[in-house]
Amino acid sequence: MATAAATLPKTKGGAFLIEDRAPEEIFTPEDLTNEHRDIARTADEFWRKEVEPNLGDILEHKPGVALSILRKAAEIGLTAIVIPEKFGGLEMDLVSAMVVAEQISRDGSYSGWHGAHTGIGTLPILYFGTEEQKQRYLPRLAKAELLAAYALTEPHAGSDALAAKTRADLSPDGRHYILNGQKMWITNGGSADLFTVFAKVGGEKFTAFLVERAYPGVSSGHEEKKMGIKGSSTTAVYFENVHVPVENVLGEIGRGHIIAFNILNIGRLKLGPAAVGGSKNVLAVCIKYAKERKAFGTTISQFGMIQHKLAEMAIRIYAAESMTYRVTGQIESQLEGFSWNQSNASETMLKAVEEYAAECSIIKVYASEVLDYVVDEGVQIHGGYGYHQDYAVERAYRDSRINRIFEGTNEINRMLVTGMLFKRAARGQLGLVKAAQGVLAEVLGGPSLSNGAIDGPFVEETRLVRNAKKIALLLMGVAYQKYLAELDKQQEVLAGITDVIMDVFAAESALLRTRKLRAGGKGAQAADMCAVLLRDAMAHIEATARTVLAACSEGDNLRANLAVLRRFAKYEPVNAIELRRKIAGRLLDAERYLV
Repeated sequence: MATAAATLPKTKGGAFLIEDRAPEEIFTPEDLTNEHRDIARTADEFWRKEVEPNLGDILEHKPGVALSILRKAAEIGLTAIVIPEKFGGLEMDLVSAMVVAEQISRDGSYSGWHGAHTGIGTLPILYFGTEEQKQRYLPRLAKAELLAAYALTEPHAGSDALAAKTRADLSPDGRHYILNGQKMWITNGGSADLFTVFAKVGGEKFTAFLVERAYPGVSSGHEEKKMGIKGSSTTAVYFENVHVPVENVLGEIGRGHIIAFNILNIGRLKLGPAAVGGSKNVLAVCIKYAKERKAFGTTISQFGMIQHKLAEMAIRIYAAESMTYRVTGQIESQLEGFSWNQSNASETMLKAVEEYAAECSIIKVYASEVLDYVVDEGVQIHGGYGYHQDYAVERAYRDSRINRIFEGTNEINRMLVTGMLFKRAARGQLGLVKAAQGVLAEVLGGPSLSNGAIDGPFVEETRLVRNAKKIALLLMGVAYQKYLAELDKQQEVLAGITDVIMDVFAAESALLRTRKLRAGGKGAQAADMCAVLLRDAMAHIEATARTVLAACSEGDNLRANLAVLRRFAKYEPVNAIELRRKIAGRLLDAERYLV
């Protein structure tokens, strides 16, 4: 499927820190093709007709309901978006998968079933399976005849996945691997027919296996009693002397980590549209409630504090949405001319995703925390009713919390982002060292710290983004000078730098999208959201940078660094109260999120 993103210029992962992009060089939701919009409408209609009326039964785990709905989704192709046609799929692009993820994520329970099956359940086989494995399993997964699950986590191996204890030993006749161990927190674990299971061959070589439930010795534990996503299936899965045919080894012996980490990258990216879809839904629910709920002789939608919350929800959604589709477009730009008929198709796809592994982690963290903000304020807008299980925001509040744990905790991902960027720089794949040295030289030389001429609209916003990048590079340079090879042990420093980098990426993505809308004669709402977002981001960047600089310098050096920071972070505030009122007014008129 052709997409506008495929024609975008190819950029290196992490290059946003050291390069400026033009608005036409990024992919935005406004660039979705008619085919993308058609699949979005199909997914929306499926949600309204099939999922929403059955949510009560899904939440109560009424036997067979969720699975039957998933199979209805399969009938219209929603479980086979990226699967090649020769294996019974639609062979659509990555953007289409993001669009569907956004539409089906209005409830955490059903999206758990759907997302685990189509994502971490199916993709390992698509990307790493042999031709025979693909022929055997993908057509049945595409039709949801088989339900898939991904079994990585163990009781004592969560974020540290390579500490797994599950063991696989080759049988004396060499025909099977005998699997013993336990997995936990497995989504779809109670009903899955096919598991991607990670175990250590001989207790040492971390390897992936395709394990069918029908194999003797496979069993599931009871359904876990969870805080949220109560209608999803989450169980432990046990393997007791399970004989797995040697032909069911997925990938190479001892290379299971390659599968695990690549699938996590894609899962982190898909969490972006999922969080955006959930956030948009909660915002719409809150707008409706605010317009109906009366207090002190008027609807609460007229209160400034309520309008502030609605506007801030939209602002953060706008940032997360802009970042998500930008990265999806970047990945697609690496896939121009891509076809699953190519002999190296899987390698090409994985290489494209891996190039933006840091950005995938950024999206995972940022979008999950946007959703957490939106549902929290949603409960607040509803007051006491928001705390009652009869109201959708109460369920959304509980469902949201898992996203900061899914796909690697936000803490792990915060360390990964900066760590991956430093590694790319060390390998010569990204010119961070030179850029950071340039900023440090500029600081030591005591120039005006100007950014050069800026033309066109959004001059101040462009200046803020450029200065925010310099702050990020300053922090990276100072931290590396202080800790050198020991920097990976300074978790708080890494996390702080990542927070700054995330704000940079959010600010630039929102600004480029806003400029693109402006060029098309649109975007008044976007311009107001962008104006508030960028200044709030700079305030957050400055506060975080102070903490990092204090951990990496002291005395005169600290005072000098703080002086530079103040000059970089300087900005003139806008009337954010008035802008938020305008943003909220448009939301209330439209009764939904809009740009």
